[in-house]
Amino acid sequence: MGLTEKIMKKFIEQCRKPTGMSGRLTAKGMNYGYKVTEWGLGHLSINQDYIILDVGCGGGKTVNRLAKIATEGTVYCIDYSEDCVKVASKVNKNFIEANKVEILHASVKSLPFPNNYFNLVTAVESYYFWPDLINNLKEIRQALKPGGLVMLINKVYKHEKFEKRNAKLAKWGNFSYHSPEEFRKFLKDAGYSLIKIHILEDKNWITAIGRKND
Repeated sequence: MGLTEKIMKKFIEQCRKPTGMSGRLTAKGMNYGYKVTEWGLGHLSINQDYIILDVGCGGGKTVNRLAKIATEGTVYCIDYSEDCVKVASKVNKNFIEANKVEILHASVKSLPFPNNYFNLVTAVESYYFWPDLINNLKEIRQALKPGGLVMLINKVYKHEKFEKRNAKLAKWGNFSYHSPEEFRKFLKDAGYSLIKIHILEDKNWITAIGRKND
């Protein structure tokens, strides 16, 4: 394994739960891969008064972008890495002080929010590491308002063109990834409807959106 691969392996290993100095550097590094987030969010119209949750805030760039869109709403974020919470809180310091953003140390398996609360829940490059995908999506569905949306944005999905690379990344990070058809199925199995899948095939990017029934 060459030096570049070793660095990449360490980064992917840390992505599961960034910890310590390496974890904080990893969280900061996540903010430089933001183009996929912009692409994903471009598939959705977000109202200014939305109440939004971002699951797995990483370095906090997605939260920052969402707060700039939902200027009359509130953006919450959770991450089960305390180091990510610290990094994301620094990135969003002004929004936190203005009571527009709140970043919490918590897990998707047990959200610290009331039912029927959010208009939108986003997850960028984080679903890979959730402990129980279907039940975690059900937990999110409970927190969504009727008609609310969940949006999963990812740089990796199953495609034969990228399989060699993706399999290596999944092994390093000990995570699973899915085809567009599998995205549709697990969202349906978790109780979502009107599921929409968008892919950017040449980059291997995917965005999946599901709706909570009224």
